[in-house]
Amino acid sequence: MFATANYSKVKYRSKSSGAVSNAGMLAACGDCPADVVMLRARPHLFGMVASDPTISRVIGDLARDDATAIAGTAAARAHARSADGRLPGGALPEVGDRLIVDLDATLVASHSEKKLAAPNYKRGFGFHPILAFAGHGTGGTGAPLAAILRPGNAGSNTATDHAAVTELALAQLDSGQRGRVLVRADSAGGTKAFTHHLTDEKLSYSLGFPGFLAHLKAAIDTVGESAWVPAIDAGGDLRDGAWGAEITGLLDWPAGMRVVARKERPHPGAQLTLTDVDGHRVTCFATNDPSPDLPALEARHRQRALCEDRIKDTKDTGLTNLPYPGAASNAIWIQVVLLAMDLTTWAQQLALTGTWRVAQPKTLRLKLFATAARHIRAARRRIIDLDPD
Repeated sequence: MFATANYSKVKYRSKSSGAVSNAGMLAACGDCPADVVMLRARPHLFGMVASDPTISRVIGDLARDDATAIAGTAAARAHARSADGRLPGGALPEVGDRLIVDLDATLVASHSEKKLAAPNYKRGFGFHPILAFAGHGTGGTGAPLAAILRPGNAGSNTATDHAAVTELALAQLDSGQRGRVLVRADSAGGTKAFTHHLTDEKLSYSLGFPGFLAHLKAAIDTVGESAWVPAIDAGGDLRDGAWGAEITGLLDWPAGMRVVARKERPHPGAQLTLTDVDGHRVTCFATNDPSPDLPALEARHRQRALCEDRIKDTKDTGLTNLPYPGAASNAIWIQVVLLAMDLTTWAQQLALTGTWRVAQPKTLRLKLFATAARHIRAARRRIIDLDPD
């Protein structure tokens, strides 16, 4: 947990230790505030850890002015990220010539009455936070940038929430990186209001588009066979049974927006739908990237699926349950989860290679963090001597 020192600039320095202890606990092994006892059992390794009542009191104190606490935590995370030049490729590696910012929302279940907990569209009960991640491509995991706590009945395609989490994510970047940002989202982000917002902010985007709409289906039906070009996979190789074509110019949306359709033979066992065209599954995405290389644009957009892995990792690092009855306290908890994700991501970038560099938190905990080792102090250094077997 070497990276915890970078968070010393959090406002209310005396209160930051409780949040940092929770973040270290979530990164290492736990999923709820009580699990911090596992760090307290190893003071020679993790230092002095606050007691459970102290940590609970700290969260409560921060929740009294949650907006200031969240802003201070976000500023500390941004400072730590910009100040650490040791990370290979930078704290936020670019994919190609773009810095990818992935947006997605997820459902978090609640099994008791809590502030903002509400029924959701999947007939569950809980919360519906929206998150932003910096994508590292296939060579890394991805860094958490921002998150907003929302009630369970919040809409999936609420443009104001997408715009708000995008602005919070941009605040985590260096000023010189904004011009290379590409915002990527599924069809929930493909709304007219959000695309206008991104256009006004002069940001590039690649957003899922509802290809099942009647006017889009009619446009796809008019595309000639020669306009469909073979699709490629993430490695740049041709993908059998998949093609892409551009259908721009048929929609009243922001200037510069292009709509690209992809058709693919359904996989064996896939359920056919009424929107299939000549037996092909059709999906669309919108982008303002002027590149003429449609297969590359389409392959880049499909890598948005990596964001689902990031959300899974976040849930494995404390987002599965929001532990407090108050909304402000749970909003603070989400910031602690982001701190924990930062620690894990930076550890992978700094110290790990190969499959360990892209391993999920559960794998790291089981096969690396739980490995038997000796803690050695020598020559003013701390050495972790791992069991070679």
